[in-house]
Amino acid sequence: MKLYADVPVQRFGQVVGDLVLAAWVWACVELGLLVYKVTDALGAPGRKAAEAGDGLAGDLRRMSEPIGKVPAVGDQLRAPIDGAAGAAGKLAQAGRDQAQAVEQLAYVLAAVTIGVPVLFAVLIWVPRRIRFARRATAAQRFIDDAADLDLFALRAMANQPMHKLAKISADPVAAWRDGDVEVVRALATLELRSTGLKPPPDLQHSETPSDTP
Repeated sequence: MKLYADVPVQRFGQVVGDLVLAAWVWACVELGLLVYKVTDALGAPGRKAAEAGDGLAGDLRRMSEPIGKVPAVGDQLRAPIDGAAGAAGKLAQAGRDQAQAVEQLAYVLAAVTIGVPVLFAVLIWVPRRIRFARRATAAQRFIDDAADLDLFALRAMANQPMHKLAKISADPVAAWRDGDVEVVRALATLELRSTGLKPPPDLQHSETPSDTP
């Protein structure tokens, strides 16, 4: 498969475009990671609250165990401590829920930051590169003898703008029918250049089949 044109200007544009696309993807990934880090940092208070709540709940439960063993009044003394431990556990769970929600939001924002601009750039550039590769690869298969120049000259008269054809000949169709070597070669070169190809050196100065009787 032919990925880059033989024509220097077209090849330069393709290489630059590919490099720009790669740089764009890299920049979007870096920006997405930055967005994730900044957003995920907002969950730090929730994580700290969860850590503090778990620690407080654990301390209160450890405290309530010996108090509960006090004769007669142990259960009464233990009840408020257990209640405080339960409240601390709820506070810790709320902190974890908040941190988890922020983390999920960070993932979503990072994915959007990376995915949307990358997808937009890919949809613009990649189909164009695929079309070129398919056209150039298909056209390259036909450039193996002088007769193919005649084929590409015919395609040029069907595909190329009229003002470009007029620069080659005032009547390119008649010149093609008459087997004008220079016109045929110029038309074929015009069509090939639009596909990113150039005639092989051994065919650029060869005669077309129409030159023979």
